[in-house]
Amino acid sequence: MKVLVIEDEKELREVITQSLEKECYIVEQASTFKEGINKLAGYDYDCILLDIMLPDGSGIDLLRELKSMNKEDSVIIISAKDSIDDKVLGLELGADDYLTKPFHLSELLARIKSVLRRKNQQGFQSLKWNNIEIFVDERSVLVDSHAMVLNNKEFELLYYFVVNANRLVTKSSIAEQIWGDNMDEADSYDFVYSQVKNLRKKLKNHQADVNIQSVYGMGYKLTNE
Repeated sequence: MKVLVIEDEKELREVITQSLEKECYIVEQASTFKEGINKLAGYDYDCILLDIMLPDGSGIDLLRELKSMNKEDSVIIISAKDSIDDKVLGLELGADDYLTKPFHLSELLARIKSVLRRKNQQGFQSLKWNNIEIFVDERSVLVDSHAMVLNNKEFELLYYFVVNANRLVTKSSIAEQIWGDNMDEADSYDFVYSQVKNLRKKLKNHQADVNIQSVYGMGYKLTNE
């Protein structure tokens, strides 16, 4: 899962990033309104942590811009302003949650998990596809109730395919989702092919009722066929 932290306070931004990376999230950062809008325009995120007070603009205006793009990224506002009016406005504009600074990192992580459960799992603790069950918080997978061991990238890849089942996902979108900013260092998408190949092999060995179709020149699609 990929998270964008838009926060101008460097120390807090780094602490949040390190905490989320320990939980195996892919984390990207922005410290200004301009950096934030560039990230939002160019990429998709599972969750955005958004500070209201940025040095060159308002996080509320960033939220308005995000919604005007018709994007579905979940948003948690993190702000030192404990104002009812700000909370109400943020939620009315489409934010999923509002957390006032200072906060415990454990609470922030719990809020993120809750938002992602509502968004991708309809509130359930697990995500199911045929005989596959994905437990996101525990980062574990069962096939016909038997454990299937995946590395971090394989887990993220399977999760991304299931969330986007029956939809074409391009190689570039997979790279952005699973590798984040690091994908810019790659000169090809061979690493995507390699991870998909490994995941397919493990799914087949565990008799998972799933098919990851290759769409020539474009990407992949997870189907029942």
